[in-house]
Amino acid sequence: MAIFQNKLVILICVGVVLAGVVWYSFMRDKSAESLLQTNDLTATNTIDSDVVTILLQLRAVSLSGTIFTDPAFMSLQDFGSQIVPEPVGRENPFAPYTVATTSAPLPTQKR
Repeated sequence: MAIFQNKLVILICVGVVLAGVVWYSFMRDKSAESLLQTNDLTATNTIDSDVVTILLQLRAVSLSGTIFTDPAFMSLQDFGSQIVPEPVGRENPFAPYTVATTSAPLPTQKR
């Protein structure tokens, strides 16, 4: 009889869980938003109008080159450092390394 009581308890628990799943899936609010949306593309966006205004202002700017003759520009100093050329390595660094044979003996060999 203990086996039937355990199976009855498990059957009741499974039934309660199943009833909860059915209630949740069928009785919940299904007022989801529509997947189709329309945007009014003819409306002017304030960000777009600001960009257009700035571009029109930049178009009115003219560079004449008179800044290069200005005394303030002439008083500027270059604090850059000289770039020293470095020796170049092998043509193909991934090629196998081969030792060139020379007529000079190696330091470990005696003459």
